[in-house]
Order: sequence, then C-alpha cells, then structure tokens
Amino acid sequence: MSAEIICVGTEMLLGDILNSNAQYLAQQLAQLGIPHYYQTVVGDNPARLKEVIEIAASRVQILIFTGGLGPTPDDLTCETIADFFGVPLIERADIVEDITEKFAQRGRVMSANNRKQALIPQGAEILPNPTGTAPGIIWQPRPGLTIFTFPGVPSEMYRMWKETAVPFLKSQGWGQEIIYSRSLRFWGIGESALAEKVAPYFNLTNPTVAPYAGKGEVRLRVSAKATDAATAEALITPIEKQLIEIAGLDYYGADDDTLASVVGNLLRSAGETLSVAESCTGGGLGQMLTEISGSSDYFWGGVISYDNSVKVGLLGVNPEDLEKFGAVSATVAEQMAIGVKNRLSTTWGLSITGIAGPTGGTQAKPVGLVYVGLAGPDNEVISFEHRLGTIRGRSVIRYVSANAALDNLRRQMLKSF
Repeated sequence: MSAEIICVGTEMLLGDILNSNAQYLAQQLAQLGIPHYYQTVVGDNPARLKEVIEIAASRVQILIFTGGLGPTPDDLTCETIADFFGVPLIERADIVEDITEKFAQRGRVMSANNRKQALIPQGAEILPNPTGTAPGIIWQPRPGLTIFTFPGVPSEMYRMWKETAVPFLKSQGWGQEIIYSRSLRFWGIGESALAEKVAPYFNLTNPTVAPYAGKGEVRLRVSAKATDAATAEALITPIEKQLIEIAGLDYYGADDDTLASVVGNLLRSAGETLSVAESCTGGGLGQMLTEISGSSDYFWGGVISYDNSVKVGLLGVNPEDLEKFGAVSATVAEQMAIGVKNRLSTTWGLSITGIAGPTGGTQAKPVGLVYVGLAGPDNEVISFEHRLGTIRGRSVIRYVSANAALDNLRRQMLKSF
C-alpha cells in the first residue's frame, strides 16, 4: 500500500519554478506513515500525462496530483484523468457558485473560462479550496485506487491537504502509523569514510539508516515506523547513540542543529565570547553566527579584512609576513585571529583567509586553499589548512570555509571541556 506524487506543469520541467509541492507532500506522507517510492513531474501534455497515470495506477493505491487545475487551455489535469478512466466531466453548479462568490468578494466578475474549473469527473467528490478558485477532487475510479488533485499554488494545496485530504485518508484507515526520522549531522569526514564505519547499520529494517551528503557535511537519516512518535523515538534512540559513539568528534548535532548554533551553545555554556576576522568569506562567517537568535550573548563582532591594508591597519598583521608568506598563509591567519581577539577583547578569535576563485590560484596556492586561524583564551594561536578544490565553485568554497572554521573552533573547545 503506497502513494505516488505526480506534479503537472511544463514550468517545472523548464526550471522556471521550484517544485516545493513534492517535498511538502513527501513529508506529509511520512507523517502519516504512508510509503511512497516514486515522484513524477510531467508537462502540460495529455498524452504524456496519460502515460504517467497508466504506470502509476498500476503500482500504487493513492495518486496525488498537483497543478493543472487552472482556467487556461494548458490546465488539463482533470479532463485528462477523466478521459483516461473513460468517465465524462460534469459541471458542478456548487463550484460555479463558489467561484462566482469569490470573484465578487474581490470586486470582480468571474471570467467565462473560470467555469472550466467547475468540471470534474463524474462520481468524484469535491476537495474544497477555501482560498483559491480551483477546487480539487477526491475520486475512487476503481476499487483500490484513490485520486487526489490539488492546485499548484503551494499555500492553497497546504490548506486543502490538512483540512480535507488528511481527515479523508484517516477515515479510510490510512495514517495509523507514522514514519519518524532523525537526521544526524557530521563534519570533517567524507560520506564514503563514514559509510564504511557504520556499514552494518545500513542492513537494519526498522529503524533504517541511510547516508547523504552535501556542501561539506554528511548526514545519516535514521527512520522508524511506529504507531506514534514516542514509540518511533524509542526505536531510534539506541541506534542514534551507537552511531554517535562510532563517529566521535565528527558528529556535531542533529536535525536543525548547525555548526553555528552548536558553537554558540558551547560559548554560552562556558561564558565565553568570540570575534571573527574574515577575508575570502566576506562576512559569511559573521552572518552564520548572527542568524542564531541570542547570539549577542557570545558573538561580539568581526572585521572583514578583504584588503591587506585592513589586515595590517586593524588587525596588526605584520606587513613583512604578508610580503614573505602572502595573505593566504597560516602565519597571516594566526595573526588575524589574535589581532581580532585583542581588538575586540573576546575569549576567542577566529579568522579565515583563502582563495575562493575562480581566479587568483597558482600552482603553489590553488583555488580552494583556505587557512583558518584560532586564538584561544590564553592567547595561544593555532592554524588549520583546508584544501577544498575548485569543482565546488566560489560560493560553495566560501560556505564550506566558514563552516570549517566553526568546526575547528568546536573541536578545540571540546578539548577544554
């Protein structure tokens, strides 16, 4: 017993809009414990939409359509579904009345083409749209198959799903279980290396463990199916503890944790403060830190020392060292860190200097070479070298550099706890 999501609209195939509806519905199905293994995006083409329906209807019990319910000629979802199952469309007077009233509330007269939205397959029930003019349908064209249609406007679909679709599914015996997931987050270890460490856990059936990676971090999704969240958590917790123990310091948090929030909690718990000096990240590190509400408790500020004159004038970097070692060097990163720490009188000073590209690299110092400097409570100074490569691109190098700096600070702080 499973569901399939079918999103209709050429604009998604062209990349004009992001298909957020599929993500939302996938999350909602998981909350109801309804498995779904396929998602399809198809353009506004009846023949191709019928092909998709034929395949999907042969393998699932619930088909969920979004898009193609508007008044224009390319809005073909309902009529194509009806045609596929050999059922006529009928005009519902109550839908016409509802659309007319909504136009009147906006001081407008309903256009003739909006009557198209009142046509639904014979035998289908209306899935009310409280805010828009396009209703959906709930239809069981044959035993064992239920069809839902929703407009493509996300806000309309969300409300229709929660207010009508979910209660209907539960009334039909669906949603008796949930799929509950915990996302464990790791930094400083590659996906393949982590996967090798935890390989036996990938064979579990309930809960299940699956890896995925992106922008420098790796995650392990631990999912359990159960009748309620508490039971699911009880299944997940022992596996979670084992995975964290295996990963050691490479594990930094779970779910909505970020390196910035985790570092912030460490600083707040220790009663310590932080300042930053940034070159290639151009303020990105400070932005990450200040995205956390209450970060003023521990983050005092920073210096964007993009030009060498700022490194010298504000941070006290030795111009002779700049000349000898270059701005992208461990020596300069360390001097930037101690300089901002002393300038802002904080417990910790954290710096970043590097080559974000795509230009500026050399054989000796390629694009993606980044140095992080860290000055600690006793004015001890250390540095870390990161080689991030060129394939990621400038914005990703900057993003990963800022997170790598936070991770360096996190690990150093944990050593002193």
